[in-house]
Amino acid sequence: MSTLVECVPNFSEGRDKSKVDAIVDAMKIDGVFLLDREMDSDHNRCVITIAGEREAVQEAAILGVGKASELIDLNVHQGAHPRMGAADVVPFIPIEGVTIEDCVNMARHVGAEVWKRYQIPVYLYEAAAATPERQNLENIRRGQFEGIRADIETNPARKPDFGEPRLHPTAGAVVVGARKALIAYNVFLNTSNVDIAKKIAKAVRFSSGGLRFVKGAGFLVRGQAQVSMNLTDFEQTPIHRVFEFVKREAARYGVVPVSSEIVGLIPKKALEAAAEWFLQVENFDSSLILENRLTAVMEGKMAIGGLRAGVEPFLEQLAAPNATPGGGSAAAASGAMAAALATMVATISRGKKAYLQYERELSEAIARLSNLREDLKAAVDADAEAYNAVMSAYNQAKESTDGNGVINTALKQATSVPLGVAERAREVGEIVEKLKPITNPNMKSDLTTAAALARAAGEGALANVEINLESLKDEAFVADVIRKVAQLTLA
Repeated sequence: MSTLVECVPNFSEGRDKSKVDAIVDAMKIDGVFLLDREMDSDHNRCVITIAGEREAVQEAAILGVGKASELIDLNVHQGAHPRMGAADVVPFIPIEGVTIEDCVNMARHVGAEVWKRYQIPVYLYEAAAATPERQNLENIRRGQFEGIRADIETNPARKPDFGEPRLHPTAGAVVVGARKALIAYNVFLNTSNVDIAKKIAKAVRFSSGGLRFVKGAGFLVRGQAQVSMNLTDFEQTPIHRVFEFVKREAARYGVVPVSSEIVGLIPKKALEAAAEWFLQVENFDSSLILENRLTAVMEGKMAIGGLRAGVEPFLEQLAAPNATPGGGSAAAASGAMAAALATMVATISRGKKAYLQYERELSEAIARLSNLREDLKAAVDADAEAYNAVMSAYNQAKESTDGNGVINTALKQATSVPLGVAERAREVGEIVEKLKPITNPNMKSDLTTAAALARAAGEGALANVEINLESLKDEAFVADVIRKVAQLTLA
């Protein structure tokens, strides 16, 4: 399966269309698709959304940073949005066939290349951060271009992850990272009093006691006070909850939201959740949406003849006389089914009068199970690809001067994929156990099945880990994996 990665670089230019056009053109290479571009003159910032194959997206991001460094001078830049670089922030987001760990590796590759090619220092953030303090973008960008320039050479805490402790004279520094899908969401108020927007932002953002996965600030945009927010995990802190929070806080100051905007793109799932919330649809499921149902049918996930049509192709591939897909893929599929079953039970119980006291626990379980299910689904193909890569490595080794190195690299990936499956399967099993006393007892058999599938997924995945360890020559890697396996089996 091909890899699909999203990248959403933010550049410190939102007023000169010709400069933004030039940056976009620099990123137009084979294998990369432009999904969206947003310019905001008040913030003086543009957000470009691209997607494509892993290697192509990496290169496009690097070229975009380079072009921005030619065109943008932060010494004369002014705008409402905080910034520290011409290319300010470059996040990678896994979409299909890649994991967040893959995106971390992409961020590190891009960081090294940006310094090497353009002499622009790079900081890593979110999942790619080397230290906990740098997970939050705000901590890295504090003081902005001017403050960091005055501090970077003497303050060890400001040392970049790639490059020397000095800013590029005009392009500053760039922050590169890996994260889940983020929603940039702004709410406009019927006032020009920006102090009210700042007070609401302070109330809603997590850093000052607000909602867990929200970052926020107040600005004056187009003559209106704006609460500008980033929703870093819309499944655990959904967009409708954020809007209701802002609306409630605004009422305290005698103002109301008059509109809101999405900067960039928003996952369809977030809008589906908002529709379920505001319409109060009972037992809502995304398959109730006409377009979703049509897509499922067209892709063979559903059929008039029943569910068999959806699962049969995979079973036939498993039965075929080929090494892939094999036990590793089957283990991942079992784990995904376990997570799906548990989600179904939690979703049906959530919102019912008998289980209202467990609303928070059920919502958290549903959100986490959704992430685990997606990771395990991706691992179905990732395991097969890893096995094929090992076979290819053995063939390449015959003509390589570093045959063992080539094989070891492939074997590490073939070990890491099922290890990740085992870790996620165990977490699914733990959630299933927590759901048993807080969900409808009539669905006990569904949770029993989910628990059995999770155990099968874990055992099968660890068997694949074990067989790969026998051929690995990297003692440190082997020892680390053995330690992790021991933690899993003892838990």
